[in-house]
Amino acid sequence: MTKPSDSEFERLKSIMQQLRNPDGGCPWDLEQTFETIAPYTIEEAYEVADAIEREDFTDLKDELGDLLLQVVFHSQIAQDSGLFDVEDVARSINDKMVRRHPHVFGDAEERDADTQTEAWEAIKARERAAKGAVTEDTSALAGVAKALPALMRAEKIQKRAARTGFDWTEPRDILMKLDEECDEVREAIDSGDLDAIEDEIGDLLFVAANLARRFKLDPEIALRRSNAKFERRFRAMEQLASDQGKTFSELSLDDQGALWDDVKRLEKG
Repeated sequence: MTKPSDSEFERLKSIMQQLRNPDGGCPWDLEQTFETIAPYTIEEAYEVADAIEREDFTDLKDELGDLLLQVVFHSQIAQDSGLFDVEDVARSINDKMVRRHPHVFGDAEERDADTQTEAWEAIKARERAAKGAVTEDTSALAGVAKALPALMRAEKIQKRAARTGFDWTEPRDILMKLDEECDEVREAIDSGDLDAIEDEIGDLLFVAANLARRFKLDPEIALRRSNAKFERRFRAMEQLASDQGKTFSELSLDDQGALWDDVKRLEKG
């Protein structure tokens, strides 16, 4: 395996500069802004995660390239606006990584992974406090990006709240809260109020995310795992129906449920 040379990165910068050049550049690239490119950036990050989950490392190389392009694209837009350039971006993250690893680049004592995580969060908190004069947001929840996927953001704000001591200590307490939220969902359904139903389902998901966090599990990963399980079983049901000369969508719900049970039994061997 070879390390990409600096010249390839310089080539990528040059390509993006030409694409954004008003004299002979690409009309589409010239029209783009931070806001129009942001959804592509998010999409590329998810495609990186997908390649990792599939253990397709050839695809991972390509997807990382697509994600790197997003960094260069945003940086070029910023440079065109006189804000900063990709060198400033690299300098910023270099400085941040050195600052957040004093046990490696400074004279702080050696740390294990758990201790480093605590120190990392403490350093980030100091960084947020240093920005307080500008942001005027001194909350323990400050700086958690609103654009994060909802389950991921739930976990992050719960972690922040927990560091102030506001947290359940026992899983059974969270399970009791889940039962309470289920009851409130039922009450909302009985009321027929869609806004209340949405609100209570959100509360239910929020508590479920807290339960996952209590066991140091990522609720986003847990849900992706369930998504994959459902997709696997659903496709297997379709295949079983096809093997029987039937169209799955034309089966009764009872017959579809029977196929679901068959698939589950087959999985268990």
